[in-house]
Formats: sequence, C-alpha cells, structure tokens
Amino acid sequence: MRRRVLATAFAALAVFGLSSCDGPSEPSKGADAPPAAAASVYAASGDLSGYYMPLDPVRVGNWSLDHLFIGQAAEFQSWQGGERSATFGPVMLQFDDVNSPMVRTEIGEAHSITARVLPTSYTVNDAQVRFEGRSPELGRVIFDGRLDQGALATSRRNLGDEGVVLTGSLKVGDAPAQAVRLRWWMGD
Repeated sequence: MRRRVLATAFAALAVFGLSSCDGPSEPSKGADAPPAAAASVYAASGDLSGYYMPLDPVRVGNWSLDHLFIGQAAEFQSWQGGERSATFGPVMLQFDDVNSPMVRTEIGEAHSITARVLPTSYTVNDAQVRFEGRSPELGRVIFDGRLDQGALATSRRNLGDEGVVLTGSLKVGDAPAQAVRLRWWMGD
C-alpha cells in the first residue's frame, strides 16, 4: 500500500512538476508579433525619463542620431502590458535624415524626415540601457550603454547639463559600432 501511494505521488510530481518547469506554453507568433514580455525588462528605482542627446555627431550614412528617449515607469508598464503604438515606445531612438529639408517646429528648426526606432527588446535599469529595435529606414539598431547616476542627478538638478550621463555603443545595420556619449535633457 505504501509503495502504491509513493508511486502515485511520484507520478503526480512527474506530470505536474516537470511540466511546470517548462513554463506555460505560448501560442505560435507571426513575424510581426511583439516580443514576449520576458524579452524586455524595466527595473529602474528612480526616474530616468527624458531625452538623451549626443554630445558628438553620430552619423550612419545620411542618418544622424537625434536622441534616445526614455519614458516614465507607467509607459513601460503599458508597453509590457500589451498597449503598443506604431510611432511611440517607452524607450526609442530617433534619427534625422541630414539631407532632408529643414522645417520650423515649435522648438526651432528640425529636419523634415526622421526615423523612429521602436524596441523589439530592452533592458533599462539604474546602471544600464540596452536597446534593440528595427526600422524600415535603418534596419536593426542596437544600443548598449551605461548610466552615470551621479551625472544624471546633477543634470536633472540643473534642468539639463552639458555633461555626459550615458556612454555606450551604437550599431546600426551593417555599419560598425560607434562609441556614443549622451547628455540628458528633460524636454518641453
């Protein structure tokens, strides 16, 4: 009797325990499906939101990096919860076509043709910003950077500072990776 109970218990563990190790099965996804939530992680303890703008020109062909945007925690929660936009992400990169005509905007002049790169995956925390995305204009874009929390705090106190707060590398398409130094700006 005791052997039968143990055998039944082991069988139950084998069925339920081993299948739970694999995690829940996911339905198959098409090529255009958003990445799984596990592919993107936001774990910042403070507010990192703002525009991170290059101190030095960063160009790939006709495209120039305008900024890296990091949103607020609520924007990351919405994105990870499945609320997606075709034109806005909680972390994204924007490039300008330097050959496009200039137009007047509410904050000055800007190039008329821009490309936003939305995330396919990211890791944003107190020390790191890792981003991967894709756009029709630029192809695959990867940014991997380290945040300097002291410099960011100083910049936030000064409502923007010329100091470097984020350093990293940027790889666009087949072009070689470039070193990037970014300053923080709160935006309008």
